[in-house]
Amino acid sequence: MTLTTSRPADVSDPGMEPLDQITLADLPALARGAAVLGTGGGGDPYIGRLMAEQAVRRHGPVPLVAPDELPPGAVVVPVAMMGAPTVMIEKTPATELVGHAVTALAEHLGIVPTHIACIEAGGVNSLFPVVAAAQLGLPLVDGDGMGRAFPELQMVLATLDGIAATPMSIGDEKGNTAILHTVDNHAGEAMARALAITMGCSAIISNYVMSGAQANTALVHGTLSMCVTIGRAVEQARAQLADPIRAVAHAVGGEILHTGKVVDVSRRTTTGFARGQAVIVSPDDGELVLHFQNEHLMAMRGDRPLVTTPDLIIVLDTDSGEPVTTEALRFGHRVTVVAAPADERWHTPGGIELVGPRYFGYDTDPVRVGS
Repeated sequence: MTLTTSRPADVSDPGMEPLDQITLADLPALARGAAVLGTGGGGDPYIGRLMAEQAVRRHGPVPLVAPDELPPGAVVVPVAMMGAPTVMIEKTPATELVGHAVTALAEHLGIVPTHIACIEAGGVNSLFPVVAAAQLGLPLVDGDGMGRAFPELQMVLATLDGIAATPMSIGDEKGNTAILHTVDNHAGEAMARALAITMGCSAIISNYVMSGAQANTALVHGTLSMCVTIGRAVEQARAQLADPIRAVAHAVGGEILHTGKVVDVSRRTTTGFARGQAVIVSPDDGELVLHFQNEHLMAMRGDRPLVTTPDLIIVLDTDSGEPVTTEALRFGHRVTVVAAPADERWHTPGGIELVGPRYFGYDTDPVRVGS
């Protein structure tokens, strides 16, 4: 299959209308689409949606601003959940702590945030910024730092642009908060991960403070609008008794890799991540094995990788088209795997060094969608 789309979140997509605000009515589609782009990680979309609904009901809709419309001197502050998604299902933070992560960092730096941003796409990490923006009365940037989700803190396009991850705030559901200063973004990941483990493998962070000019180049544009577009495409397909899987594949510019039944899931929470693999069996195509670390990183048939990170590997419920996170995979689940291209910047030498399969310990060069 020859792909014509190289970026899954691109406002030039003719099927996508950029939004100017996030309303209560947008949140179901946003959560669904964010979980699709989250490639199995980024947190549980149901939890993210509930927290965002609570904030929007209380504070009103959240204005959206395109990255290229930001004033150059804007102060853009991302916020996210860090840790193992499997833990957050049972250890959900209070909604008020999301905004607190931003204000704690702002007070430490002596800055006044003008905009909130998403650092990654995901069922929680595209919704927590909605919570913070609503609570603080700030606009939200229509973009994110990856165009998908990745498991480690330094794995953002901002790192390729030389933007520092720290100073950063990190806090837990009890209200404990710390501020980190590190020598580089990899050290930021190591120190924040250790704290996140101490905090019970689930923490709220705010970091990668950037100017409007920096955000315009370091973020993937249109991610939140794209999430809503994907979510509504699934709704529309089901309403028309069409195939929601094909609707998702079309929306993300991807292809269907495999459809089958989950016959085995090996999953463990270790070093602050949900790690493991899932085996999906099809009567026609045999076994497909997915390897994940919070997010799906490699899809293999036999000893041959079909697709690897940094491209997106998306698992959907075959009947409904709903995204299935790595913590929700279970024996007997009938799923379809869709692969989609990542933002082209991830396929530069620096991007591959940061998020390619060899970084995660897989002995293979990247295998791109459609190759």
